[in-house]
Amino acid sequence: MLRKLSNEIAECYQHAERCRRKAHEATIETARQEYLEMERRWLFLARSYEFTERLTEFSQYAKSRKLD
Repeated sequence: MLRKLSNEIAECYQHAERCRRKAHEATIETARQEYLEMERRWLFLARSYEFTERLTEFSQYAKSRKLD
């Protein structure tokens, strides 16, 4: 599961970078703003996945410590 999340995180960051580049290339202000908003959403999703990954790792660690 964690490997899948790591792949998802990387993909989100790739999408965010693509949106940022498109925003800088946009000649229409509304398009630029939309790309920046999409970038923000991709970054939010990536950070959500990162939080889930860290929480899962912590839960697994805490569970293993109880068994000792």
